[in-house]
Amino acid sequence: MAPRLRAHLSRDQLADVRGAHPDDLAAVRAWAVGAELELTSVAPERRIAVLSGPSGRFAAEFGVELRRCLVRSVEFRAARGMASLPGPLEGRVVAALGLATVPAVRPHFRPLPLPEHPGPLDQAAPLSYPPPTVASLYQFPVGTTGAGQSIGLVELGGGFRSDDLATYFQRLGMAPPSLVAVPVDGASNQPTGVQDGPDGEVMLDIEVAGSVAPGARLVLYFAPNTDRGFLDAINEALHDQVNRPSILSISWGGPEADWPAATMTAFDQAFQDAALLGVTVCVAAGDGGSNDGLQDGEAHVDFPSSSPHVLACGGTRLTSSGGQVASEVTWNDGPQGGATGGGVSSQFPLPSWQDAAHVPLSADPGHRAGRGLPDVAGDADPETGYQVLVDGQPAVFGGTSAVAPLWAALLARCAEALGHAPGYLNPILYQQLAAAGVTRDIVEGDNGAYQAAPGWDACTGWGSPEGSRLLAQMGQAPAG
Repeated sequence: MAPRLRAHLSRDQLADVRGAHPDDLAAVRAWAVGAELELTSVAPERRIAVLSGPSGRFAAEFGVELRRCLVRSVEFRAARGMASLPGPLEGRVVAALGLATVPAVRPHFRPLPLPEHPGPLDQAAPLSYPPPTVASLYQFPVGTTGAGQSIGLVELGGGFRSDDLATYFQRLGMAPPSLVAVPVDGASNQPTGVQDGPDGEVMLDIEVAGSVAPGARLVLYFAPNTDRGFLDAINEALHDQVNRPSILSISWGGPEADWPAATMTAFDQAFQDAALLGVTVCVAAGDGGSNDGLQDGEAHVDFPSSSPHVLACGGTRLTSSGGQVASEVTWNDGPQGGATGGGVSSQFPLPSWQDAAHVPLSADPGHRAGRGLPDVAGDADPETGYQVLVDGQPAVFGGTSAVAPLWAALLARCAEALGHAPGYLNPILYQQLAAAGVTRDIVEGDNGAYQAAPGWDACTGWGSPEGSRLLAQMGQAPAG
């Protein structure tokens, strides 16, 4: 049904409906005492209990080997083996997170290599665009800025410098966006000074979302790059009673094959919460093509974009002429240059709203049926990428990392015009909106194992946005 006709839960109502059952919490408390672990905090509304104690006790209770390791001279804790739940917790606890502290996911952006002394970006990368130009090419609705909306940005490392943002937005002739940095699990806004590190992701998210939806407030949730930190950042955004983001953008992920099934279930439960709250979650579909960067001869998709409760954002190569789209094809620059993620999930079954989308069976030897992704797409090729400023240096970035905040900004502008958040978009996108031409169908190219074709495909989903049409159709979508 149309967003204005939807009813969503308040955050207080969500806690009542979806919060942890008291009996389950009591079982965790009793188990913790016997396991000689301390229950340090409980968040029933988030279904989370936090424990502390010697690493040896955790290793024994969850059946893993925990050991110290160095990654680029930084010490982490690694877990060997698949964690299993102790008997008293089976059926009551979904997953154990935080056993390991090694980086859990990677950002999905791709810098365009530039000359050592590039000069003006429009000369070094003649097909690159300031983000507002991309929005104009995609006909984002005029007269909207995202005013009154909050966009949440999940960041797992790095940070921003205010002087860089002032310089960047001054060059665009715009005021810097309203920013709020929310610390999660001890992380905070900490720029590293490395342009192609996590700073690149943070600045790309801010500069795309902030220039395309300049009236929106951007709320950055900084968390450690661990499975626990990642989920805690998502939950912090969903339960944030102060900033109340109605749209969440996530540009981090990794192949489903690298995730324990229980952990993916825990994340998906949080995304189900988002749907009940009316929060749209836009997630980058990955930059490793149909194998998601793995070299085992099989097809893989990226998580968390494979959750059926998020809007998975794939990538295209966009060229323009005279202020109009000249051509748009699937982004695929080969193994070294990157390609849009997409394919068929091995974790999540085909959702009912994809029944008529002709999602193929997986291209891998198992030929599984499952949730198909991406759902939508946008410009992601670094060779037609976004002009950004990171750690004082101009750059051109591509990757599906740019597409998630681009769609988040579009939906914020739509929310402003509608007077109502778009909410969980996937069902109405597949069952009503796509047929009304709210996206530009991408019919050329491939991402490796999958080929673009008319209608939905496992390269670019329904295609790139036709922003004004999307707003018009969301405003009049029939009840259903």
